[in-house]
Amino acid sequence: MARAHTARTRQARDLFAPLGPTYDRYAYLLSFGQDARWKDFLVSRLDVAREDTVLDVATGTGAVARELVGRYGCSVVGIDQSPEMLAAAEQRVQGAGLGHQIELRHARAERLPFDDASFAAVTFTYLLRYVDDPGATLRELARVLRPGGILAGLEFGLPRGLLLRPAWELYARVGLPALGRAVSPAWGEVGRFLGPSIRDFHARYPAATLVELWRRAGIPDVDLRRLSLGGGLVLWGRRA
Repeated sequence: MARAHTARTRQARDLFAPLGPTYDRYAYLLSFGQDARWKDFLVSRLDVAREDTVLDVATGTGAVARELVGRYGCSVVGIDQSPEMLAAAEQRVQGAGLGHQIELRHARAERLPFDDASFAAVTFTYLLRYVDDPGATLRELARVLRPGGILAGLEFGLPRGLLLRPAWELYARVGLPALGRAVSPAWGEVGRFLGPSIRDFHARYPAATLVELWRRAGIPDVDLRRLSLGGGLVLWGRRA
């Protein structure tokens, strides 16, 4: 069985539990449409066939899972630690008529309930900030990926530059919390949380350190793309 939730994983679960019904709409608006653009780029990094099955970790409302089916016609298993987000995902999957191609399961990335080399590809979004040991989690994701399959992940980035970073800081410190509060108290909490969370993660795991963690997990050749002037970070590579 998976280990008990820690303070970090409980915080993530509780923070996003109320957001399922409105998540897609406000993630799009509060990111000025970039969240959807980043996920589209993430999905485009894969190389899978119609007969393949992809694992989508931290699937949330199933946006990436639906995009995978739409682009490749493959099957997808989506997992998330939040029953509330999975309920929202189930509504969207059934509404799109994709219930025969997308299976949703309650599980945690740190201890996946799948055999070794079970999937043709593995994707994850905004996951590593919410686990206690990103390196161990990456190794677990690589474990269920078949040799030669692609692991692809999306995280928030920190823009670089004399003008870009101050603009990001202003939005993260002032704009995002204020806009979140205008939507709902739950979104206000998310707006207040995101800036410090992103900043802390990249202080502990800058891009070069992340790439090294991927390599140690069994993904020797890692590509990295900064999107939207550095606001989004997509990494991908094939399992050795």
